[in-house]
Amino acid sequence: MKILMVAAENGALPGGKVGGIGDVIRDIPQALAKQGHEVDVVIPGYQRFSHMPEAIRVGSVDVTFGGVSEHVELFHIARHPVHNNLRCWVLDHPLFSPCEPGRIYCDDPADSPFARDASKFALFCAAVAQGLKEQLWGDLDVVHLHDWHTALVALLLRCHPEFRAQAKTRLVYTIHNLSLQGIRPQAGHDSSLQSWFPELTAGTLEGFAVQDPRYGDCINPMRIGINLCDKVQAVSPTYAREIQAPSNSQYGFVGGEGLEDDLRSAAASHRLVGILNGCDYPSTAAAPTQLEALTALIDQQLQQWLVQTPFVDSGYFMALRRLDQWRNSWLTQPPDMVVTSVGRLTDQKVSLLFGRKDGRYILEYLLEQLHGFGVLVVLGSGDPVHEQQMTEVMASYDNLLFLRGYSEGLPDAIYSCGDLFLMPSSFEPCGISQMLAMRAGQPCLVHHVGGLVDTVTDGYNGFAFNGPNTEAKQDGLIQRFADALQLFRSDAEKWQQLCEQAASTRFLWSTIAREYVEKLYR
Repeated sequence: MKILMVAAENGALPGGKVGGIGDVIRDIPQALAKQGHEVDVVIPGYQRFSHMPEAIRVGSVDVTFGGVSEHVELFHIARHPVHNNLRCWVLDHPLFSPCEPGRIYCDDPADSPFARDASKFALFCAAVAQGLKEQLWGDLDVVHLHDWHTALVALLLRCHPEFRAQAKTRLVYTIHNLSLQGIRPQAGHDSSLQSWFPELTAGTLEGFAVQDPRYGDCINPMRIGINLCDKVQAVSPTYAREIQAPSNSQYGFVGGEGLEDDLRSAAASHRLVGILNGCDYPSTAAAPTQLEALTALIDQQLQQWLVQTPFVDSGYFMALRRLDQWRNSWLTQPPDMVVTSVGRLTDQKVSLLFGRKDGRYILEYLLEQLHGFGVLVVLGSGDPVHEQQMTEVMASYDNLLFLRGYSEGLPDAIYSCGDLFLMPSSFEPCGISQMLAMRAGQPCLVHHVGGLVDTVTDGYNGFAFNGPNTEAKQDGLIQRFADALQLFRSDAEKWQQLCEQAASTRFLWSTIAREYVEKLYR
């Protein structure tokens, strides 16, 4: 088959990944290519990737956007010489870097969410649609769109008079995170459907379910992808079921985020499919990282972060002091247990840790259980409020080290060195961190939702908790953490078995690629 993947990220490019989309777009095309399929991948250039030494300008498209003709250039990125049937492309234009060159997503104010991102992705989608019309990627069997950033390709192909000849193109749409939907006004704003494509009038869109069901004067790109594509994939089977239920903030259940009716309709018509993401497994396992080597890597990374800031950052300063304290004390008594956590500091990932019980954070209860026995190493960044909370807790508990930032090489060392991986996400479409931790032989403690249900089996390769409400979930987290510590301390043989079962658990991209072809593409 000949497949075009359209996305906002591609982890195959340096700096081309922010989250899980980048991992998927790096790995699944390679798996498909190895099975004999021709795969083209296109993302925006963000005024960076088109300037790479491997970037070769091969053409351009002219599109009408906002009533003006815009010239968008196409570059081939020659980075996959071992896969002749896998090609990487970027489309580039100055409007693709409204924040700064190379930055994939902007941080827009709360009163105008997604505004700059929505406009640049709308132009990107228009360029992709025009490229399909001009057959820049040849005759395709499938166009695979990823998340809200690319959903307007479906709107243009299905509804825009300019692309009538492409209206029957087979479209597949993947939901990586339903909570981010890219909602924008239909009119009345520079970043609105009417401003981008005035040709798409109410009459043109009549009969297509593209409006946001909660805000009638807005379009919802996520809803567009769900309703206008031939197949819809959620990135785990459990998540595919969860998002068909209504959200319930009282019990912390995310559900369908307002789109549950559309998702139930897609499921009823056999268009909604849950296919788990995968993980890459090297043929030779890396040697475990020792504590001494890990602390050296952490020290090096902290120094790098410090020189990038004009003033001494209190969080980095405290982390360096904590690291020095640990190294001095470990000369005589290293910790028995290293608990780790790697991921974005967002409500999704850490709100359970910062929930309160009797006036204290749940995280504090965990650290108290570890006191005198183990340490917790947290790597991540995100919401400034959660970053500050984590820094404040680090100041009060000497067995917590918080590393605020993103690092290319440090996560693998943390996965390899840890004894237990902590991932109490409020919701989790799929998750990759738990797969990477298990790959390194680290059992995981997870909230049993979404992809965490499909990857972590309680008592087999990790520990899981759940509950009917937030309080029950918090109590479950505290209890299962205590259970894990007790098993670690009292039964070395059973713990080793748990580690071996975690390391042997497999989520192969080759298997998932076959599911793509059978369940989405044919």
